[in-house]
Amino acid sequence: MPLNIFKLAVLVSGRGSNLQAIIDSIDQEELDAHLSIVISNTKDAMALKRAEKHGIKTIFIDPSTYLNSKEYDKALVLKLKEFSIDLICLAGYMRVLGEEVIQTFEKKIINIHPSLLPAFPGLNAQKQAINHGVKFSGCTVHFVDSGVDSGPIILQTVVPVYDSDDEKSLSKRILEQEHYLYPKAIKMIQENKIRLNGRTVTSKII
Repeated sequence: MPLNIFKLAVLVSGRGSNLQAIIDSIDQEELDAHLSIVISNTKDAMALKRAEKHGIKTIFIDPSTYLNSKEYDKALVLKLKEFSIDLICLAGYMRVLGEEVIQTFEKKIINIHPSLLPAFPGLNAQKQAINHGVKFSGCTVHFVDSGVDSGPIILQTVVPVYDSDDEKSLSKRILEQEHYLYPKAIKMIQENKIRLNGRTVTSKII
């Protein structure tokens, strides 16, 4: 592996479809990065099986073996440091990152969320969109800070909400866009094509 290769870690809890999109982007040489480690807080996450299928190192960090979330976060930080990670990508990771993780890897953690933030943060964003009767929703890649889906926005894609939509159908169409948007955002960061100024992210078209 080249010394200057861009090293990714992906944190997962579930099925890992966005993880798969990142893996595919690397395999197709659209993204010049090395996925060093996939870490899960869920033992039987399908995402771990996806990673193992591609020969990617996986680790399950069991929350039940730690006294509290702070101790868990310390273990997570140590493991990420071990791999000299350049960027941490949350992909359906269902734990709130503590201050130690966020401060240790400041501006090096990103997440993808199924709404046009700041609208509908938190869980069940697609259901929130349907219940509010919005005409457009979408997905957002953003830096992670100490709030809930409140970090600076990197990229967004708009998805129309049809009268016939329910939570399931809207989620499916948003997810299709997530699979395109997330690798694109990672590529922009890897190529130093974004600049963060306060809450504003500026970028060049790639």
